[in-house]
Amino acid sequence: MSLLLLLVVVHGVFVSASAQVCSLIGQPALPVLSSERDINIGAIFSIHRSALLKMHPFTSKPEPTTCVRLNLREFKFAQTFIFAIEEINNSTQLLPGVSLGYKIYDACSSIALAIKSGMALINGYEEILSDIACSRSPAVQAIVGESSSSPTIGLATVVGPFNIPVVSHLATCACLSNRKRYPSFFRTVPSDYYQSRALAQLIKNFGWTWVGLVRSRNDYGNNGIAAFEEAAKQEGICIEYSETILRTDPQEQFLKTMEVIKKGTARVVVAFISLGDFVPLVKVIAEHNITGLQWIGSESWITSRNLAETKEYSFLSGSVGFAVVNAKLLGLHEFLVNVNPNEEIKNELLKEFWETAFQCSFRTSGSGGCTGSEKLAELQNEYTDVSELRIEHKVYTAVYAVANTLHNILKDFKSSTNSSKGELPTPKHILQYMKDVSFTMKTGENILFDASGDPVARYDLVNWQTAEDGSLQFKHVGVYDSSLPSEESLQVNQEQMIWTGKSRQLPVSVCSESCPPGTRKAVQKKRPVCCYDCIPCAEGEISNSTDSSDCFPCELEYWSNESRESC
Repeated sequence: MSLLLLLVVVHGVFVSASAQVCSLIGQPALPVLSSERDINIGAIFSIHRSALLKMHPFTSKPEPTTCVRLNLREFKFAQTFIFAIEEINNSTQLLPGVSLGYKIYDACSSIALAIKSGMALINGYEEILSDIACSRSPAVQAIVGESSSSPTIGLATVVGPFNIPVVSHLATCACLSNRKRYPSFFRTVPSDYYQSRALAQLIKNFGWTWVGLVRSRNDYGNNGIAAFEEAAKQEGICIEYSETILRTDPQEQFLKTMEVIKKGTARVVVAFISLGDFVPLVKVIAEHNITGLQWIGSESWITSRNLAETKEYSFLSGSVGFAVVNAKLLGLHEFLVNVNPNEEIKNELLKEFWETAFQCSFRTSGSGGCTGSEKLAELQNEYTDVSELRIEHKVYTAVYAVANTLHNILKDFKSSTNSSKGELPTPKHILQYMKDVSFTMKTGENILFDASGDPVARYDLVNWQTAEDGSLQFKHVGVYDSSLPSEESLQVNQEQMIWTGKSRQLPVSVCSESCPPGTRKAVQKKRPVCCYDCIPCAEGEISNSTDSSDCFPCELEYWSNESRESC
């Protein structure tokens, strides 16, 4: 008893004698872009394509992770996020008198770094924590991100128990709709539950019953294809092969997948695959000159201009797939081209972006050296192109979802007698209010979330077509809207479509040709039901329809004609 009392007293003396409770042993995780204001929103993007793996000797503190190969597309997402924040701060209608700040982290396409970034956004990044640190509010009130499903799953799992909303602009895995596992997750992009079914519906619409599948070996690809296979079975579509790849696979795996595609008899290939995983595969396919296939794409790569404008990948011309609905963001182009490293001299990310965009170096003077006076407006690349703002608009919408939620909370605080003056909302407040938020974007689109945190699923059906000047365009040839009755949800303008090889003729992809009247279908052993032989009806039996499963005997005193079509 006295020992226990002594321990309590010693602990009490320690806390009162020093406010320092613990200090960080590892390296603090710092944001790559930040501006703190009244209320701060966090964001996580994969601004670099990969993190260098290091072997740690455990004899000294590990050095910070080095990330390589800047991704212009993700840097553009980050700048769109800042654009939305600044637009809201300049608005007199939304959050008047309240200034939004931000902290943006780089996950470097790593699940571990996405989780680490999420923890930093909860805790802050001070190297020494005081005894009051555990009772303060999190460093941010909500988090926007990440761009891939697997890192987002890790992030939502860690952040969920703290009631901090995570709003993703591009994590589409249907698994994230599980409210028990991800209670604080929302997204502004449709769930793949709808895309998978839309793809099966599309393939059935074109009369294709024999397809090959290629998917990313991750949560995005595995869950997307699983949902597609289920829907395809209901539509009577058979699958010849199902291959999996990942960008980190050895070259042998890509060659193996290429051989399977090459030897396959299916003329239609469904690629439910992330852009980063697809690029190494199309390189191999281009090297082996495999053409004549009709590619069906998922939203991840079907509007990639970099992919579409690479001449070596011309075999992808005629590709068809569902894309997130396109939109225009007034003022974004001017904002993007006004980014300059001279504005924040100490910011290494802005310097690296400049070096990547202009292929120059700040460490070199004269020829090949950066000055910071180069003009982004004169560049034509993935960063400056604003013709396709499908995902950028989802980033923009995510920020507005948080801002509208905050606006509703603060409005209620003002009218409540229980709230103290200047009281700021907690993440738990935001989580509760976000479930019921509803607002209209400048585009006229109404935004709200269902019970699973998902928006209404709407897609553009796009077709890769070559324009008169030789450039490639994403032709809008249809729509999918999950809010409409199932028989009206898919609308296709087939007359405007161009198929593989720039053909106007709809490709055929079946395992077996239709059986004519006078024959019956006999399924081939150990093969899918779409593969069958056409067996002529026996004497005295007929079949008078195409693809008949059985032959039927003639009535007594009747016999079958020579073609076995009638008695």
